[in-house]
Amino acid sequence: MTKKIQRQIRSLLRIFTLGLVLLFLFAAYFFTTKDTVQQSIWSLFPPLIAIALALVTKEVYSSLFLGILSGALLFSGYNPEQSINHIFKEGIFKVLSDTGNVGILCFLVILGMMVQLMNKTGGSRAFGNWARTHIKTRRASMFATMVLGCLIFIDDYFNCLTVGSVMLPVSDEARVSRAKLAYLIDTTAAPVCIIAPISSWAAAVSGFVEGENGMKLFVETIPYNFYALLSICMMIFLIALKVDFGPMAIHEKNAMEKGDLFTTEERPYGEREESEYAEGKIMDMLFPVISLVIFCVIGMIYSGGFFSGTDFVTAFSQSDAPTGLVFGSFTALLLTLLYYLLRKSISFQTAMECLPEGFKQMVPAILILTFAWSLKAMTDSLGAREFVAGLVQGSAGAMLSLLPAFVFLIAVGLSFATGTSWGTFGILIPIVVGVFQKTDYSMMILAMSACMAGAVCGDHCSPISDTTIMSSAGAQCVHLNHVSTQLPYALLVATVSVFAYILAGFLKSPWLPLCVATVLLFVILMEIKRRQKV
Repeated sequence: MTKKIQRQIRSLLRIFTLGLVLLFLFAAYFFTTKDTVQQSIWSLFPPLIAIALALVTKEVYSSLFLGILSGALLFSGYNPEQSINHIFKEGIFKVLSDTGNVGILCFLVILGMMVQLMNKTGGSRAFGNWARTHIKTRRASMFATMVLGCLIFIDDYFNCLTVGSVMLPVSDEARVSRAKLAYLIDTTAAPVCIIAPISSWAAAVSGFVEGENGMKLFVETIPYNFYALLSICMMIFLIALKVDFGPMAIHEKNAMEKGDLFTTEERPYGEREESEYAEGKIMDMLFPVISLVIFCVIGMIYSGGFFSGTDFVTAFSQSDAPTGLVFGSFTALLLTLLYYLLRKSISFQTAMECLPEGFKQMVPAILILTFAWSLKAMTDSLGAREFVAGLVQGSAGAMLSLLPAFVFLIAVGLSFATGTSWGTFGILIPIVVGVFQKTDYSMMILAMSACMAGAVCGDHCSPISDTTIMSSAGAQCVHLNHVSTQLPYALLVATVSVFAYILAGFLKSPWLPLCVATVLLFVILMEIKRRQKV
């Protein structure tokens, strides 16, 4: 198929999708009122519009804004003045005044500055040169990325940007596509954090459980978290078997054969700069990263009250992750600047020039995050939480053994539509705990785990998820390239996970379903590889 025909097909798809959006808005105008859209299926349409437009048009900013606009129109009953007020006052202004959101944006900016400094001093190049002699194959580069991602399990935001900044020069040297790097980063972020007891995610889940020991329940859900465990297995199988499929196969082929790491022409983060300093040392790369890890951990336990007498585990479980990460990364930035200036790796003037450059590197991610948060605010104002909560509670009594699979699918849909796994936890976990807390403890653990796994899966697939956005930023990959290449992989793992939850619902044990699902995933990938050779 020629590129001209492909462009024509894409244009037709865009026109068709835009037509559906207009048809939806037209139907909503005539068949709904301001009150009837509340806590109904209509509350999920704005994010679905944004996601569909983004995937079809390949233009994420306008797609997100159209989703926000449609949510505001539904909320206001198509009143123009109220819609504009709702978009800005209850949307953009509100999410940008939230301290947690501002903390995440500050963390992004500081990470961008540190990456820019590492590039300017030659630290990234020095690390790349070292990696060239020690990590000699594409497979070794991908395994190294996976292992590093699994080791940084404290927080998914921290994981995305730290692993990206460390492994970007290594993966570029090994001709690993940016889309594949983004996939590896994303799959070692949320899926690893959700099975790590010492993580901000464990703390969040524990906080949603009332009347039980939240951390104890979290640990008990780990073996049942099939999506997270199978996602890690998927990474290992893909690397070991040297197999890729779907759009990812095209990206990887272009990277291997042509040295084209992007495939598409878009370069939102620009080309990675090579340092003008030949005397860059590996320590110029390691010192900032090690400082970042140490001080971010200190920052998180500080925000949880560790230095006020709270024990370590409690401090970590009640930590304010955005605040702790900002404190830690800012301290690491100051120390990094001091280290570079004392070592004369960079002049003071050049160091100061790196700061706004680092900020500019993160502008695409900041803009997408702001729009994604605003879209979630629109969805919340339409009562999506209450609608989904009622849906789950109404199904709790029917076909009990199939309930974990059903909860998993509901969590996938909600997380995919809203772009937040933590929000999904907040809606569903209290429901499943309330339903089974006094009647069936094992089913409560299984349903909780299905909720957590589904939330991570939807978050993994959604183009409006903050973790997905920051994985793209960490890998400096075109965001929609990351989404389109990762989606087939995530859907395959999700399908196998549904089968595992159906089996676990009848057996009330995690081990046989997990083993069967792992073997099934391996066999599917082997069959894909066999067919590719034919």
